[in-house]
Amino acid sequence: MPQTEGPAVSFVVAQAETSAPGAHGVGTQDDTSPLPPSGGAANGVEISVPSGEAHGAGFPPFDAHTFPSQLIWLAIAFGALYLLMSRIALPRIGTILEERHDRIADDIEEAGRLKAESEAAAQAYEQALASARGKAHSIAAETRDTLAAQSEASRKALEADLHGKLTEAEAKIAATKTAAMANVRGIAVDAAGAIVSGLIGTVPAPQAVESAVDAVVKN
Repeated sequence: MPQTEGPAVSFVVAQAETSAPGAHGVGTQDDTSPLPPSGGAANGVEISVPSGEAHGAGFPPFDAHTFPSQLIWLAIAFGALYLLMSRIALPRIGTILEERHDRIADDIEEAGRLKAESEAAAQAYEQALASARGKAHSIAAETRDTLAAQSEASRKALEADLHGKLTEAEAKIAATKTAAMANVRGIAVDAAGAIVSGLIGTVPAPQAVESAVDAVVKN
């Protein structure tokens, strides 16, 4: 301890000795009892109290006599705290911050990679969708053309069938008409011969009757 702390320490020790129970027999000594004079002894302990400081000691950290020791201990505590922070706490904090920074960078990189993958997937989906639409239009056009060709072929086949049937029907009608006309000619010849025979009383020649009927039919 520095020499400036001697009076204060002596005063504190003396006051502790005088206030301890059993120091002077049974019971305790009154705290208001006068202190021994400066340079005296109490229970074998030398007490040295400067004048005016017996009852005027204030808060110890504010005592000017303890400033040097306080500064020394402050320097020691600051140095110890500085060593503790610089050797242990700050490296750990730096390590934690670096790990967090690396983790954030990795997360950002992963997010960028996932974003690129999602954009690529969206682009591939758009391309697949466009390709599917193109194929659908192509298939629809092909189907439409195929159906149109089939419909045209069916129409032509039906028209050809109908034309054949119509030609056959016309041929049958013509044959029937010819047969009917032949029958009608025979009937007309017979009827004309009977009429002429009834009118003139003489049977006309068959060739003359046929010639007359053919002339009438042509007209």
